[in-house]
Formats: sequence, C-alpha cells, structure tokens
Amino acid sequence: MNITLSVNSEIIEKARRRAEAMGTSVNQLVREYLEQIAGEGDAEANAEEFERLSRNSQGDSRGWKFNRDELHEMR
Repeated sequence: MNITLSVNSEIIEKARRRAEAMGTSVNQLVREYLEQIAGEGDAEANAEEFERLSRNSQGDSRGWKFNRDELHEMR
C-alpha cells in the first residue's frame, strides 16, 4: 500500500543522509519502523540478521567520518 506523509523538507534531507550512511533508504527505514510499532517484526530474527550482517560487513563507511556536532543534530 502506498501512503502519503507530510514531513518538513529539512527532516527528509537529514533522514536521506542518515539512511545513505546506513546503506538503506528512507522508505525502508519507515517501513521497518511501522512494522516494529505494529508488532510485525520478529526481534529474534532481527537480532540474528543484524549479527549476520555485522559479521559479513566490510566496514566501508564510504569516507563518512563521525562528527560530534552532526550526531547531536540527528537527535
């Protein structure tokens, strides 16, 4: 199902940057969040998937470096 949301453009841009850093999309982040609050997610399966992805990760941040001020802005 497609839905339409009204979100401040600045928030969307920050979310896009964060999603890109995470290797995903805003759409996927919203979908996963809605699944979590609807109780559709399987916590054990999610933890196993996270562990699998972490083990297989090459650790490529694509040049992105942690910036204390930027991280505080994301909160």
